[in-house]
Amino acid sequence: MDLADVTSQIKRADLLHMYYYLRLTRALEDRITALYRQGRIVGGCYTSHGMEAIAVGYASALERDDVIAPFHRDMGAFLIRGITPGEVLAQYLGKRTGPTKGKDGNVHMGDLKRGIIGFVSHLADNLPVATGAALAFKMRGESRIVVAGTGDGGTSRGDFHEAMNFAAVRKLPVVFFCTNNQYAYSTPLRLQMAITDVVERAKAYGMPGEIVDGNDVAAVYLASKRGIAKARAGEGPTFFEFKTMRMHGHSEHDPAKYVPPELLEEWKKRDPILAAERLLIEAGYGDETYFHEILERVKKEVEAALEFAEKSPLPEGPEVLEGVFATDADLSHQATHSRSAA
Repeated sequence: MDLADVTSQIKRADLLHMYYYLRLTRALEDRITALYRQGRIVGGCYTSHGMEAIAVGYASALERDDVIAPFHRDMGAFLIRGITPGEVLAQYLGKRTGPTKGKDGNVHMGDLKRGIIGFVSHLADNLPVATGAALAFKMRGESRIVVAGTGDGGTSRGDFHEAMNFAAVRKLPVVFFCTNNQYAYSTPLRLQMAITDVVERAKAYGMPGEIVDGNDVAAVYLASKRGIAKARAGEGPTFFEFKTMRMHGHSEHDPAKYVPPELLEEWKKRDPILAAERLLIEAGYGDETYFHEILERVKKEVEAALEFAEKSPLPEGPEVLEGVFATDADLSHQATHSRSAA
């Protein structure tokens, strides 16, 4: 983006805030990857390496009472919405202090009190849920919006299209995005769809769409701000295609040998952290000394978080059933709430 446009529309403090979360996300996920390779994590390990600008950018554009329905590349959004690195590592280690209290692993987490709808593995399932939340906000007359995203492969699922259509027809306060990292697991974009740009899919629903450089955190932030403002004003949803590249495999057990090495080399030069540093230097907001200080800070924070997670207790046997099934008290409370709402 043009430097003058960025500095005139984004405060210095907000740019530095986003740089910190880019670094924190990278450091945390690098530590999680190391734990996985040490055999200390049960289950999968999915990271946003090379794509951190998307989650950090859109989450930074939200208001406190807004809601996200994230997917597995959105670690930066989890952190910005208030889930701490210690809680994330406790989640991965199956500890009681994780958001699911040891009931589930990796990024299968959420917290409605912090505006995070829990993530499930089936990509694009989160879009209809987000649409339902947006419908509730509109019916209640609340000035709140929902942001929900999926990968390029997820846009080929039926639930993606159902959510887009319903949200567009009802002009719901929701913003959709696609993290186009060019591969649905091992399937390249050209074998997934007969269009060049995923954003073309928005036209079928009369929904405005926009292509954004997903490695430019300032561009993601400003685009998200526009979509969020439009949704909050009652003008309906927007669809963003954030173009990026997945620099690791689909998960850490995937060597991604199907990706041409030259493609990875090309995108390595466009690393979102390096791009953010170039922007901050040009704007006069940061230098190498500052960047080093932030890097050392997040490393210490991640190590302190790991110490917290390691010292945290595992759940006791009976605890794994708590909150899984509705109790009589839950059903009674729900019935009372429904009668009062009516």
